[in-house]
Amino acid sequence: MVWKWLGALVVFPLQMIYLVVKAAIGLVLPAKLRDLSRENVLITGGGRGIGRQLAREFAERGARKIVLWGRTEKCLKETTEEIRQMGTECHYFICDVGNREEVYQTAKAVREKVGDITILVNNAAVVHGKSLMDSDDDALLKSQHINTLGQFWTTKAFLPRMLELQNGHIVCLNSVLALSAIPGAIDYCTSKASAFAFMESLTLGLLDCPGVSATTVLPFHTSTEMFQGMRVRSVGGAPLPCPESSPPANWTREGSYTPREREHFTTTQKPFISGFWVSYLILHL
Repeated sequence: MVWKWLGALVVFPLQMIYLVVKAAIGLVLPAKLRDLSRENVLITGGGRGIGRQLAREFAERGARKIVLWGRTEKCLKETTEEIRQMGTECHYFICDVGNREEVYQTAKAVREKVGDITILVNNAAVVHGKSLMDSDDDALLKSQHINTLGQFWTTKAFLPRMLELQNGHIVCLNSVLALSAIPGAIDYCTSKASAFAFMESLTLGLLDCPGVSATTVLPFHTSTEMFQGMRVRSVGGAPLPCPESSPPANWTREGSYTPREREHFTTTQKPFISGFWVSYLILHL
């Protein structure tokens, strides 16, 4: 028993070194591009921020069709027109992913109008941004319904057909706050941790399903409207603007790349321990 634990202690650092070196090489050498020419992509929260940038990147990578879901029609229209001008077929549907029946009904409408979805990107999220005692109960429920349960409903809506086709990928746009919580965003951190566990379980459950897989992406602070004005503290405790915040384009561009040995989406981020390295190590252990 003692030798078993000693062996594990020796192997673990070696695994860490291997993964760090592997990640560093992946940053330098060009990665293999995933062929998206036959893929229909659906992005929740696709009207703005990360969702909008993802739509641009999927269009640039040659996705066959792109479908955007969201709650604000103005933003959805703007993004849809932009993607169409890029030469990619794009459609939008107004849908609140926190509403189960609305998700199922809209998913049916998507299949009838667009066809089968083969890449589902669960990106929609909200943040209340208050402490527990200062939070309104309805606002807390809303964040859990959209950030966590919404992924249950969208996955249940589209996964069965992916399994039939033996072709599909489910992507969860999560956050490093799923692993390292902060004060003042208890609803967001809790919902992201729940979504992380959901995706871990889903990924394991799909291991024996040919052609279908799942990936969790854990970005660091990203410069989007949802986190506008967010401040972080330096090691010394002084409040600072968020210099680590990266625009969505800095990392969504990497979402279409795949490791050479396996066709799936990679987690990529700027080289901060809370961003790139945590994401990479968690997903490749």
